[in-house]
Amino acid sequence: MVSQSELDLDTVRSILSEYKIHNADITLKYDATSDDLIDVVEGNRIYMPCIYLLNKIDQISIEELDVIYKIPHCVPISAHHKWNFDDLLEKMWEYLKLVRIYTKPKGQLPDYNSPIVLHADKTTVEDFCNKLHRSIAKEFKYALVWGSSVKHQPQKVGKEHVLADEDVVQIVKKV
Repeated sequence: MVSQSELDLDTVRSILSEYKIHNADITLKYDATSDDLIDVVEGNRIYMPCIYLLNKIDQISIEELDVIYKIPHCVPISAHHKWNFDDLLEKMWEYLKLVRIYTKPKGQLPDYNSPIVLHADKTTVEDFCNKLHRSIAKEFKYALVWGSSVKHQPQKVGKEHVLADEDVVQIVKKV
């Protein structure tokens, strides 16, 4: 589908013959390397998103810093002066796709010090309950949610409700 700069038909055939694959349809949707093809055939590589930390921004000019900010997947910091650590932390949450959910015990203020951390793929109220303790989901009646995932503050929701980052949840159990 895309013209290849490194791989040609003979290279693909030789790589596949090494893995005893003699009859296959190969579709390349980007300009791949031979290492990319080997990784797909072996199926044992997992690529994680990365963030490049560029240290010592205290020793460069503002113009150079503006250029660095335009580089994708980069966070400029100064470890010595502890500059831009908030941006690094925000970028880490974004790249790891983590969501913070705060708990609120009945009659008390929400606990903003120790959130329950969920992966962005599993953010239902049921996932939240299972992260706290397995028995909570069995005794679950409904939950009160404050935050961006609901229209009203608070809103009564069921187990299937999908939570958003920094929502506050109060679980109500069956009596």
